[in-house]
Amino acid sequence: MAIWRFSVKGNVVRHGGRQRRQLTRTGCNEPFKDRFWCPKQRWFMKERCPFINQRECRNFDQMCGGRLARM
Repeated sequence: MAIWRFSVKGNVVRHGGRQRRQLTRTGCNEPFKDRFWCPKQRWFMKERCPFINQRECRNFDQMCGGRLARM
């Protein structure tokens, strides 16, 4: 039995056996149904991430010494 996966590689989003073109520039907040993909946590969030890109997310972690609480 295969495991269902969601991934963003290059400009292609793959979910299960399907694929589509990436809608966001960085892969952050990539929409899927009523959720948003977080590449850092490798999971779906209920709301859009407040950061513009992954660099801003990493900077926040370095300044605060921890991860952004899961939404």
